[in-house]
Amino acid sequence: MDLGLQGRHAVVTGASKGIGLACAKALVAEGCTVTLVSRDAGRLAEAQKQVGAQARVFPADLSKAEDRAKLAASVPAPDILVNNAGAIPGGNILGLTMEQWQEAWSLKVFGYIHLTQLYLPAMMQRRSGCIVNIIGLAGVSPRWDYICGAAGNAALIAFTKAVGGKTPESGVRVVGINPASTRTDRIVELSKARARQRDGDDSRWEEFLSGLPFGRPAEPEEIAALAAMLASDRIAYVSGAVIDVDGGVQFR
Repeated sequence: MDLGLQGRHAVVTGASKGIGLACAKALVAEGCTVTLVSRDAGRLAEAQKQVGAQARVFPADLSKAEDRAKLAASVPAPDILVNNAGAIPGGNILGLTMEQWQEAWSLKVFGYIHLTQLYLPAMMQRRSGCIVNIIGLAGVSPRWDYICGAAGNAALIAFTKAVGGKTPESGVRVVGINPASTRTDRIVELSKARARQRDGDDSRWEEFLSGLPFGRPAEPEEIAALAAMLASDRIAYVSGAVIDVDGGVQFR
């Protein structure tokens, strides 16, 4: 199916690896040009090589409001925004400092909110555009040992639904995706943190990925394919929805 994205421009955050990089590749495959955003300039350059000539890069630390404003000034009117940058640590309420909470939320929670605030007015003025928020299943299936991420994701789910319920009045859609365990560096880090909390030994991290639906984590490309579809006018009646991609694990 042709998603009708030819000639559109997308800003993808957290695009140097994992789900963000996969989203950039999926959008380019559908005919988009993309701006790849990440704080790691070295990895960003490698990602640009993988994505190809349709990609430009913008190194930025999106936990900082000034860097988010610089991005919006440099790329002022994308057709698509994929909010994906975020690295909330594992840990329970007794094991994380308030500084860790604030640092984590400054990137993923406030980063998503601020970039939406910066990009939405232009989309509403021209009456077209789509914002895709990559959130996370912990927002609907919270866990003690990932409390910071669960609370942040729950906030972004509510944010996506509230904004996405209003924006169709201006021809704009805001949607979200909740990936469960996905085969990225991130899931390895979180699994190791859980193993340290449980056993004091992170070498047993793979035990936390056993028993998953279909016997495996989700692949970044699966999340990216859904992101590209959600950004397409082929399903232009979807806004405010947050889709769980979890193989049904929350219903077990």
